[in-house]
Amino acid sequence: MKNGQALVTLLVFSAIAIIITSAVTIVTVINLQSTSKYSQAENALFIAEAGADNALLRILRDPNSNYTGETLNIGPGTATITVSGISPKIIISEGKDGNFIRKVQIEGNYINNVFNQTSWKEID
Repeated sequence: MKNGQALVTLLVFSAIAIIITSAVTIVTVINLQSTSKYSQAENALFIAEAGADNALLRILRDPNSNYTGETLNIGPGTATITVSGISPKIIISEGKDGNFIRKVQIEGNYINNVFNQTSWKEID
């Protein structure tokens, strides 16, 4: 080998190693960000469902009240609950975690001290 060839070879392999390491690091950071956003979106849905459960309990415990909803702090987010109608009752709960918002809607009839749920779905 001539003088300096080993150094040039070492520099080329070092540059390749740095490029590969940088690419792996970038992919890992992107995946972590995606996972965090997915987690927040799922939390928003769980918060919305918790708000809907709370509304059902309020209606079941006092069916003659004029409960129209409320805003609850649940974990890292908030649930905004709206209750309308008499028969059927419609409960809409909006869960928010960070910039993510998910909504669930429950429909049902309260007859003879029993709430008959006819629908529970996520809405836009």
